[in-house]
Amino acid sequence: MQAWQVHENGEPGEVMRLAEVERPSPGDGKVLLRVRAANVNFPDALMCRGEYQVRPALPFTPGVEICAETEDGRRVIANPELPHGGFAEYAVADARALLPAPESLDDAEAAALHIGYQTGWFALHRRARLEAGETLLVHAAAGGVGSAAVQLGKAAGATVIGVAGGAAKAAVARELGCDVVVDRHTEDVVAAVKEATGGRGADVIYDPVGGDAYAQSAKLVAFEGRIVVIGFTSGTIPTPGLNHALVKNYSILGLHWGLYTTKNPKLVLHCHEQLTELAARGAIKPLVSERVPLEGAADAVQRVADGVTTGRVAVLPALKNGAVK
Repeated sequence: MQAWQVHENGEPGEVMRLAEVERPSPGDGKVLLRVRAANVNFPDALMCRGEYQVRPALPFTPGVEICAETEDGRRVIANPELPHGGFAEYAVADARALLPAPESLDDAEAAALHIGYQTGWFALHRRARLEAGETLLVHAAAGGVGSAAVQLGKAAGATVIGVAGGAAKAAVARELGCDVVVDRHTEDVVAAVKEATGGRGADVIYDPVGGDAYAQSAKLVAFEGRIVVIGFTSGTIPTPGLNHALVKNYSILGLHWGLYTTKNPKLVLHCHEQLTELAARGAIKPLVSERVPLEGAADAVQRVADGVTTGRVAVLPALKNGAVK
């Protein structure tokens, strides 16, 4: 079978190599899956660089989020177990962790309903306890993780403010349903959000960026608000001023979705059921901006790493004749 492999750490476009390899043999409790769609996530790039908290032994195949078909014909979504990741014709996953792919979504959309939307659901509902009528601020609102948070916030009845970088991404944030969009390239984020909220700030802030975005969040969080730390795509891990959190009465919450898969798998299944229902009634729909063939995976991972994409980029092993929108 064909699979992308990383034999040394570095930039995805430089270290990912497409090769002909043996089809993996699943061990006890594992299942072989034929990959129908694999979505590109920022952690794929970090693993290529050797900078992610999970460091698979070399060589490995990246791709942590797939829609696939089991040997008995079931359509499922899964997180492949490395080193046999999703940027390949076949992958391996834990048989107990398979989730049914929603019928209302195509393969690329179904794969995208997993990590980003589960992260958003757990962050907004489990950790921040977002309520209808509250104001939600989403950094990187046009990205894969941010776009999911925007849709989930709107579905929960929140007023959503999206921060995006550049006119094209700002337009995507508007199309996603943001009530207010701030272009951080041309606007003062703090001033714009304060104006939009009458000086009050946001009740919940969803931050997958870190760095300067977190500094803005601390200035913009409302009294008794909640900042949910999702990740650090900026490459800078902030150092919160706890004295500031004390005097302003706000909470700083961390969200690492992956821990729930081992510590509370029943809640992960409940989350998937909730997301499937939301997708069925059209309240959420993953934004898949590009669909590329397997041969385009390395370039796709590099572009996600460079921050030039919107929504999700999906790799479809069966896709031929180039990329389609």
